Amino acid sequence: MANTSELPLHRAAAVSTSTTSQLSTTSEGQRVSDNASGRKNWHAWGPYLSERQWGTVREDYSAHGTAWDYFPHDMARSRAYRWGEDGLAGLSDETQKLCLALGLWNGADPIIKERLFGLTNAEGNHGEDVKEIYYYLDATPSHSYLKMLYKYPQVAFPYGDIVAENRRRGMDVLEYEVIDTGVFNDDRYFDIFVEYAQAEPGDILMRVRVVNRGPEEAALCVLPQLWFRNTWSWYHEAAKPGLFLDGPGVIAVGHPDFPGYRLYYETSGEPVFTENQSNPRLWGESNASGYYKDGINDYIAGGEPNAVNPDYLGTKAAVIHRLLVPAGASHEIRVRLSPGSPQKPFADFDDIFTARLAEADDYYAALQQGIGDDDQRNVQRQAFAGLMWTKQFFYFDVKEWLDGDPAQMKPPAERHYGRNRDWIHLNNADIISMPDTWEYPWYAAWDLAFHCLPLALIDAHFAKKQLDLITREWYMHPNGQIPAYEWNFSDVNPPVHAWATWRVFQIDREQRGDDGDLAFLESVFHKLMLNFTWWVNRKDREGRNIFQGGFLGLDNIGVFDRSAYLPTGGYINQSDGTSWMAMYSLNLMRIALELAKHNPVYENIASKFFEHFLHIAAAMSNLAGEGLGLWDEQDQFYYDVLNVGDEHGCHRIPMRLRNLVGLIPLFAVEVIEPELLERVPGFRERLEWMLENRPDLAALVSRWYEPGRGERRLLSLLRGHRMKKILLRMLDESEFFSDYGIRGISKHHEHTPYALEFRGQRYEVPYTPAESNSGLFGGNSNWRGPIWMPINYLLVESLHRFHHYYGDEFKVECPTGSGNYGTIRDAADELSQRLVGIFARDQDGKRPVYGHSPRMQNDPHFRDYILFYEYFHGDTGRGVGASHQTGWTALVAQLLQQR
Repeated sequence: MANTSELPLHRAAAVSTSTTSQLSTTSEGQRVSDNASGRKNWHAWGPYLSERQWGTVREDYSAHGTAWDYFPHDMARSRAYRWGEDGLAGLSDETQKLCLALGLWNGADPIIKERLFGLTNAEGNHGEDVKEIYYYLDATPSHSYLKMLYKYPQVAFPYGDIVAENRRRGMDVLEYEVIDTGVFNDDRYFDIFVEYAQAEPGDILMRVRVVNRGPEEAALCVLPQLWFRNTWSWYHEAAKPGLFLDGPGVIAVGHPDFPGYRLYYETSGEPVFTENQSNPRLWGESNASGYYKDGINDYIAGGEPNAVNPDYLGTKAAVIHRLLVPAGASHEIRVRLSPGSPQKPFADFDDIFTARLAEADDYYAALQQGIGDDDQRNVQRQAFAGLMWTKQFFYFDVKEWLDGDPAQMKPPAERHYGRNRDWIHLNNADIISMPDTWEYPWYAAWDLAFHCLPLALIDAHFAKKQLDLITREWYMHPNGQIPAYEWNFSDVNPPVHAWATWRVFQIDREQRGDDGDLAFLESVFHKLMLNFTWWVNRKDREGRNIFQGGFLGLDNIGVFDRSAYLPTGGYINQSDGTSWMAMYSLNLMRIALELAKHNPVYENIASKFFEHFLHIAAAMSNLAGEGLGLWDEQDQFYYDVLNVGDEHGCHRIPMRLRNLVGLIPLFAVEVIEPELLERVPGFRERLEWMLENRPDLAALVSRWYEPGRGERRLLSLLRGHRMKKILLRMLDESEFFSDYGIRGISKHHEHTPYALEFRGQRYEVPYTPAESNSGLFGGNSNWRGPIWMPINYLLVESLHRFHHYYGDEFKVECPTGSGNYGTIRDAADELSQRLVGIFARDQDGKRPVYGHSPRMQNDPHFRDYILFYEYFHGDTGRGVGASHQTGWTALVAQLLQQR
């Protein structure tokens, strides 16, 4: 019989009430509560610097949108940024007016290391990629404690070698990484541990510990840097702030937003000052005099004593510590940025750090009490750290960007006909969770939705603010479209915002122990109804509830670039686009039903989305008999359908490529409990009318009668038979089911590539388990075989929902062909375990994520530091793509909490 319990919050996907109670009694838990209530603003400062501001759309004022070329890495040390700042291990205030970060110089590099280096999209053989080694090791949700690690070679950083070798390599070869260059041989490098602690909100302690891992004594310059974002060069008569030496060991901050702030440093350091302004020599003015952004670099690495201001004032300052560190030894540097005037700023310094780290340990001990494995606790804690460190201040006023600044040259007129010209309402200046602050230092709408689930485990208030923010009028287009990302705000991402809103509401409600934050739910719901209408009006080409959508975030998964004009002509009816809309309908229906429990006005709205779901399900099942169905009876799978016309009429061609497009219909599933229906009589009446008077649509709703409770309803695109057929393929290890999760494309296509022949042209898609072998969407992302965490997470969650309806008596074979039959929940747990297994040590003590690097796998100074890649090799679990994607890969923290 079916499971009769109340639908679980995805196997304890939230923090349990008892755990919440224990968290709230910790010092860090109280800070999180103070932040949410507004009693104290611990988030006034945080790790909000980007790791790459150069090469972004915001800084691109070229005529034709060539962002990578317009502002390259080599220009970044000398040219002031317009819209934000980047830095190494950096912090800033929440408006990014004042920034604190680290600079390093090993005596061999041509420039100081003050930002992370990487390749542009054109330079990398698999697109843009950061070429440094660094890790986010720890963070509390309040930012009371933060820790990261950067590994800095003692020999010259191989900038030229990395560029040249990656350009030489083709797409069929692995990327050339900094660890491959030999600069870490014989352990000739420094581990640079950077920690921050807040004594009180805004009282910032920075501790830098340098460890010489090499066999010999080595020299290093360490320079904490403090500077203002340039806010004065863009407008006439704009006020300019200042920094100045205020006695031994003190740099004063002159800005009305930071009254009384000073940077305290130990007097062994040498203070130097310059201006955060562009150096005119970039534009050929070789005789220009003054102090510029690169002044500190030129003073240290270039030996130019006149590059810094002898009067000890400016808008950028550094404190230079020249160290000689013995082999195996360490050295510590301390600075404090404080609004007070402590007589002895370092007297309580170490005690504060000791306390904050102990409080972080207490907090995570309470959160992780259900995770028995030390290594898995380490994985989860570093995933949370990544989420905290990849918050970023994102500033972008599109109209001002297109028009140009009053005090600068007018930009090319062509820009008004180019990128983002339809988004002049968009004016962002907020702290946002980024996918990866080097490779993706801009928000991506559907990534953000996934970030919010693990964020909600530790800071539901921040997660809710993120979901609300992206639907606000200065983000969402007046027509209802949610902005995709800065490279093209008009691109179309999967509509997962309603799902994330509902799930974060559930997690938060579990933690609160009340009816939940209904004001948040209602506020976002109203904006999402506008977005749903945009989808219906713009992406249902024939008005028959079959949707197109475009590439939908899955990049190169299909035969064609689905966001461009097709080489065949015509258009594609998308199985995934239509399934996403079915899921969207159910998500909005469920939110409306929750709101209807408190306000009956929402019952009619819930009915509207219920009926919309039924019509989408009918169209996908081809009940109208018009040849529009996306289910293929021959293969028992869902496919995209290519629609092309000629003089003989319209032809519909199923593209029998077995990929995630055929699994996404699993996401559209909802169980309606009889107890809920009792609370919403108007909706129940309409539902029953539909079931009685529209038998064609009633066949899409499964019902299970339980004596004493009434009927439970299953709303899904897949009822029992079709679901089993889909799972038969999905759980087949020779097709989708890898040892590390569900592949993007069936392994069946490894030896039998899918081919479409049309009008003399052949289009082919093979199984490609790791890096992309095509330049589609830049070549740095690949959906043709690898494992992607967000899709896998949604599959786990959907399987749990199906199990909740069908119960323990409904059996599936997992893996297919194994003879091992279990419940759908067993299959979900097996998938979850395999995903966690990407990062956790296996029985041999190895982490599959590091299968490509013996050094990272075995070296004690590497092996327990975790990188959360963008996606993973479909056969080995090796990390691929962006290496710091926490980001949506932080969903592994959610899986661990559930387990």
